[in-house]
Amino acid sequence: MSLNPPASQMSLSMDVRSLDTLKTQAAKDGKGSVKEAARQLESLFMQELMKSMRSTTMDTGMLENGATEMGANMLDQQYATKMTGMPGGLSEAIIRQLEKQMGDANKAVPAAGAMSAAEAAGAASTSGTASHGHKLNASEKFVQQHLEAAKAASASSGIPAAHILGQAALETGWGKRVIKTADGKDSHNLFGIKATSDWTGKVAEVTTTEYIGGQARKVTAKFRAYDSYEDAFKDHARLLTQSKRYQATSVAQADTAKGFASGLQKAGYATDPAYADKLTRVINTTLRLQRTVT
Repeated sequence: MSLNPPASQMSLSMDVRSLDTLKTQAAKDGKGSVKEAARQLESLFMQELMKSMRSTTMDTGMLENGATEMGANMLDQQYATKMTGMPGGLSEAIIRQLEKQMGDANKAVPAAGAMSAAEAAGAASTSGTASHGHKLNASEKFVQQHLEAAKAASASSGIPAAHILGQAALETGWGKRVIKTADGKDSHNLFGIKATSDWTGKVAEVTTTEYIGGQARKVTAKFRAYDSYEDAFKDHARLLTQSKRYQATSVAQADTAKGFASGLQKAGYATDPAYADKLTRVINTTLRLQRTVT
């Protein structure tokens, strides 16, 4: 793959048309091309996953530019290439899916209908790392730990669990920055919900970053504290479905990550001007991680 295009064109998102082309080529050329197609599918997936994980971290500020972005993308590509094709990796699962679709004679059950390349990649991520018992990383552990609570909140609010879980991941840095109370205890506040005048529960007062006039500033603010993470998910669901502030932007009815994130930013959930973009990326990462831990 050429490394010459500008950074804006080096996004390695999993373009469905490109993946379908690989799948079609494999179907035409037989088993010899299946492995190569699977390898390229895995490489694309790994590059996208690494890029999404990198995008959830804060930029370094004035030193960020097109050149550093290009360098980061090139480094991600090299890492992804090295991790591609490892025993028990995604490519093995993709090969099974492609062979099944092609009606491989060695398979007991032929594929029932055409599976899109995007679905094949999704199936690969489902059966990949978790089925081989690899040690979960911090982000995967976060998703696994809170997935059931997110599903329960989704059932009561109608908001997709991935949207809820993705916001919790963004607000806490995948669980690394949960707000602490004055005595050092966990506030269980995964969503950065502030303790406004109508809040009668426990409070945690901490220093946080707010954007005032477009500039990041450190301020002291009071946040809600809960007895458990489950309580935090329930309160978050109530806030987004019952507050007129969020009802006005139809946050709970948004069926896409971008729509949900944009609605939150429009309603003033956060002061960060890039909040919607960051949240959209984290939600998409969360969707992929869900498949690896379930």
